[in-house]
Amino acid sequence: MDLKEQKYVCTLAECKSLTRASERLYISQPALSLYINNVEKILGARLFERNGRKFELTRPPFALRTKGV
Repeated sequence: MDLKEQKYVCTLAECKSLTRASERLYISQPALSLYINNVEKILGARLFERNGRKFELTRPPFALRTKGV
């Protein structure tokens, strides 16, 4: 995962909304969604629980972040 993808994941985690995150990052919603899906495929784990329009981090990203990975 490169720096741009990390920024996208962190911004989506902060905004909890694909719309708000894409506006903050100045990219389209489909592009952000594609990046997030690709990162999840590369890591082999879901990073976000999708509840309607709300995105919540799953537990593994919290564990990775606290370990400094």
